Amino acid sequence: MINKEHEKLVQKLKDPAFLDEYKTKFDTYKVGIVPKMLGKILVFSGNFIYGKTPSYRKFKAVEVIARIPYQSWELASYMFLTAMYSNEEKAIELSQLSEFSREAQDNETMHVVVISQIVKRVHTNNFILHTFIPLVFSFFYFVVVFILYIFSSKAALELNYMFESHAFEQYDKFLKENEEKLKLNKVESRFLKFYGRDIDNEYDLFFSIRNDEIIHRNKSIEKIIEKEKRSKILK
Repeated sequence: MINKEHEKLVQKLKDPAFLDEYKTKFDTYKVGIVPKMLGKILVFSGNFIYGKTPSYRKFKAVEVIARIPYQSWELASYMFLTAMYSNEEKAIELSQLSEFSREAQDNETMHVVVISQIVKRVHTNNFILHTFIPLVFSFFYFVVVFILYIFSSKAALELNYMFESHAFEQYDKFLKENEEKLKLNKVESRFLKFYGRDIDNEYDLFFSIRNDEIIHRNKSIEKIIEKEKRSKILK
């Protein structure tokens, strides 16, 4: 399940200088009007329902939704592949995006499973707010992302860039505001061991999740750049 290259990058991002360099690379990326509008609606909705302050409960809801774009892309990619087997370049592009989607899904699944156990432990779970609403929202989000991807994979990736940017900022803020408390809370998770990540405490957990999100953010833009480069070569 674990992606070794991804985990190496997660470890490298522990270095503040490297993190700053990696993050700055796409900090100024300008998204299109449609993904920008949808991204703002997404962030506003989350803040309206769960508040602007990052918390365990908010993260659980966020991670339920975070898996959706990757699932949607993978389904759309396989649908397109069915009609494009004779186009090798397109098949490579779609297969590469599917590979990224599967890896990201596994990673985001780890996030939501482990965070759900923490929420259960501290008794802060609310079925309506933190299970039902995210699931309903996920259904509509899946449909929106799927349709968006069909018309413009670039716009779909840019929307994910915005979502993951917000997730990174929320985790980063949470770490800075709760560092000492988080370091005191041990993490024991069978799923985390199954996934293959070695974590000692909640600070380490959320630190690694924060790094996951910035990797997903940057890879979304890297996929756009890769596609544009291939298009130029083929012209």
